[in-house]
Amino acid sequence: MNNFKILMNGIIKENPTFVLLLGMCPTLGTTSSAINGMGMGLATMAVLICSNFLISCIKNIVPDMVRIPAYVVVIASLVTILQMVMQAFVPALYATLGLFIPLIVVNCIILGRAEAFAAKNGPVASIFDGLGIGIGFTLALTLLGGVREFLGTGKLFDIAIMPEEYGMLIFVLAPGAFIALGFLIAIVNKLKKA
Repeated sequence: MNNFKILMNGIIKENPTFVLLLGMCPTLGTTSSAINGMGMGLATMAVLICSNFLISCIKNIVPDMVRIPAYVVVIASLVTILQMVMQAFVPALYATLGLFIPLIVVNCIILGRAEAFAAKNGPVASIFDGLGIGIGFTLALTLLGGVREFLGTGKLFDIAIMPEEYGMLIFVLAPGAFIALGFLIAIVNKLKKA
């Protein structure tokens, strides 16, 4: 499988949000705006790429009995580094995403890709897999956040598109996340069948 196909697989065929329905906690919890969705997606993508690379490098060293705990330690170390970098360089986004950043450690997308792909393939292919899945996740979160922000506040990336009084508050709240996600999944499924 060539690297371009691996990359596109994560964006379209195995999109973690719209196709595999993985990582729903950060998907629903952080997408009240397009910027928050993009920030969470990029943070997860950075951890995904690095963890895939490192796990593919150590796969032959780690015994099978401690494989999963070793992967979790690698992922947790990367998330801790990411958390410190975000706190230092983008404190506003760090404050907004809050608790969801440490929860990247237990995001099933990352551990799933480590087990399903990185543990069975080389470092270069694993980087492309992490990049593809990460881009797919980032696009999905940004799209969901953009839809919710636009319908809820009339803004997109914090730029006013329509007057705020026309916004529907429900889309900024938790039920709006479920409604918007359901419609986006239906649209993606319809486009895949066309």
